[in-house]
Amino acid sequence: METHMRFRSRNIFWVLFLTLTKSSSSTTFGVSEYEDWESVDIADSILSYRNEVGDMEEKEWQMVQTKGNQFVVNDQPFYVNGFNTYWLMVFAADESTRGKVTEVFKRASSVGMSVCRTWAFNDGQWHALQKSPSDYDENVFKALDFVVSEANKYKIRLILSLVNNWEAYGGKAQYVKWGNAAGLNLTSDDDFFSHHTLRSYYKAHVKTVLNRVNTFTNITYKEDPTIFAWELMNEPRCNSDSSGDGLQDWIKEMAFYVKSIDPKHLVEIGLEGFYGPSTPQRYQLNPNSFAQQVGTDFIRNHQVLGVDFASVHIYPDSWISQSIADSHLPFIKSWMEAHIEDAEKYLRMPVLFAEFGVSAKAPGYNSSYRDNLINTVYKTILNSTKKGGSGAGSLVWQLFPDGTDYMDDGYAIVLSKSPSTSSIISLQSTRLALFNSLCSKKCRWGCKKRNVLEKVSYHDEL
Repeated sequence: METHMRFRSRNIFWVLFLTLTKSSSSTTFGVSEYEDWESVDIADSILSYRNEVGDMEEKEWQMVQTKGNQFVVNDQPFYVNGFNTYWLMVFAADESTRGKVTEVFKRASSVGMSVCRTWAFNDGQWHALQKSPSDYDENVFKALDFVVSEANKYKIRLILSLVNNWEAYGGKAQYVKWGNAAGLNLTSDDDFFSHHTLRSYYKAHVKTVLNRVNTFTNITYKEDPTIFAWELMNEPRCNSDSSGDGLQDWIKEMAFYVKSIDPKHLVEIGLEGFYGPSTPQRYQLNPNSFAQQVGTDFIRNHQVLGVDFASVHIYPDSWISQSIADSHLPFIKSWMEAHIEDAEKYLRMPVLFAEFGVSAKAPGYNSSYRDNLINTVYKTILNSTKKGGSGAGSLVWQLFPDGTDYMDDGYAIVLSKSPSTSSIISLQSTRLALFNSLCSKKCRWGCKKRNVLEKVSYHDEL
């Protein structure tokens, strides 16, 4: 057993205990707010959660699954508070920066984060994983092995994305370059979705990654419960086909292909959440008119067989206006609520808000605004969670360790330098852990403990 995991379980227990036993004058919820509870129920719930964490340390993890509109582990709800750090594999490939991978997992674990989304691709670039179609750098693959192994040590699950829509780390543009180098006459990066040769390149990569045997753990990726889900592509768009038919066909083929190799893990697409031609009545919810022209369709795409949960991203400072505006926070709330409603009514699956954040480079930015934005996302998740809804969690973009400022795209959160943000993240983790422990799937949100959840108020100020 790892020493840091023993400390983590103890810390979570005491955070839960202190959170529940604050005085009524506190801005957080206190015991006095729940005078109709039996105190023994509260204590039992906390102790039960502590024991569950301890049990998880002692036995093998189980795969994350879906049941209705929830993520579940061992038939118990698993609501997510997590983060993105896309560059973990590249940092692990260099001995001088490998320690930063451990550091980011350690920091995330200290505030209770349970899921990390990162890249399982780097195509034809510096420290490339895939140097050319089906030609891999073993040292970089071992770096990805290290990332998976290290995540397991800190009990953090991984969403592994398999290719990029954008040119960073190669993406679909690199696949087109490879195709042209092989004698194909390709004229658009969107040929990635339609040309059979490029589809075969992508499928070969999928097969290689899913069948990889980790050199640190000796566990095949497709058998490893450390992996939360496979993501088909980061933010797929097919601007050349606004009907959405081309991307829809690609999603159908690739979701089926991933499941044919690995039926145990969850699969998601990687969408930003824009509404498309199948739901024109929802166009008004899109952040701008361009969003309905990029070939994606939130409802239609997520109805594909083999897709297990929905993904949505949230970037008002990119989509609406670069300057911070009063309209941004209301947009976030309505954007999230619309997708949660659709996931419940039409998709009948969980929805994960897999990227959200604000750039420090945006005019009008300050750290208080970032905290308000994060709070808005977290409160909307909790409003769904306490009803057993489809709002299954969120992943902030993005968490950085100390000393990596040169990689900052403006969105980096360094917890040691951001105490107020760190407190907000930690509190959300604590509350979701409490939800997960108080209402197991067996009680189906109908037991008396549900009243506990419904009375948990979320404070706006920490």
